[in-house]
Amino acid sequence: MGDAAYWPAPAKLNLMLRVVGRRDDGYHLLQTVFQFLEIHDRLAYRLRDDGEIRRLRELAGTDPDQDLTLRAARLLREHCGTRRGVEIDLDKRLPMGGGLGGGSSDAATTLVALNRLWGCGLDRDELARLGLRLGADVPVFVYGHAAWGEGVGEHLQAIVLPESWYLLLFPGCHVSTAEIFRHPELTRNSTPVKISDFFSGDERNDCEPLVRRLYPRVDAAMAGLGQIARARLTGTGATVFAAFDTREAAHGALHEMPAEYHGVVTRGVNRSPLFDRNR
Repeated sequence: MGDAAYWPAPAKLNLMLRVVGRRDDGYHLLQTVFQFLEIHDRLAYRLRDDGEIRRLRELAGTDPDQDLTLRAARLLREHCGTRRGVEIDLDKRLPMGGGLGGGSSDAATTLVALNRLWGCGLDRDELARLGLRLGADVPVFVYGHAAWGEGVGEHLQAIVLPESWYLLLFPGCHVSTAEIFRHPELTRNSTPVKISDFFSGDERNDCEPLVRRLYPRVDAAMAGLGQIARARLTGTGATVFAAFDTREAAHGALHEMPAEYHGVVTRGVNRSPLFDRNR
């Protein structure tokens, strides 16, 4: 499949993350800020008439029954009642367990793409409701705009953020989101704040202290980057990041980091690249 056939599944950053409570069903109540990045996974879809849904290449460490991309396709097929199938080619470029939302983004892109390719005709709100059944981060990728998120992440308010250049460092470990949210030492009673508090500089991530304690490689990456810029953790990690005004400044910081840390420079964007592909 050529490049023109691919649909982007962009990464995201959580620019802040507060855990303000817990529902009776165990889901955590959050306040967070989402911004998209230009780096992305790439997906392509070849339609089938026999109803079969399958992926064209294996994804290491992922059970096909738990693959969010396949689950998204099956959920949409069931919801729409279509008899069509699809072969999905996922070119995985975002690190798994990095806090960049890759799996959720892949699922959202699949919902958006197959909604069009199968002719389901669902609007974005309905696609987002379906996406929430797959994961709390899926709706923001469906809506495709930088947002303030509340609830479990499904209550979204579009906001406009500076489109900074970011240096991302990948410490070389996989952080389990489920482990962090199950951990008894996670702060779960932060005082809720307002959007204006975030814009005034409240960028706290309640998961950061626990992740740094449990994952020494994350702690070391944050300490190293922190000597150059304000180091932050996205979501539950493991990706560590810092914001810069220019691409040159971000690349300069990357060159100062030890070679053991794989890093990339990318730009933050308020509008998801998926929006432009879905016109």
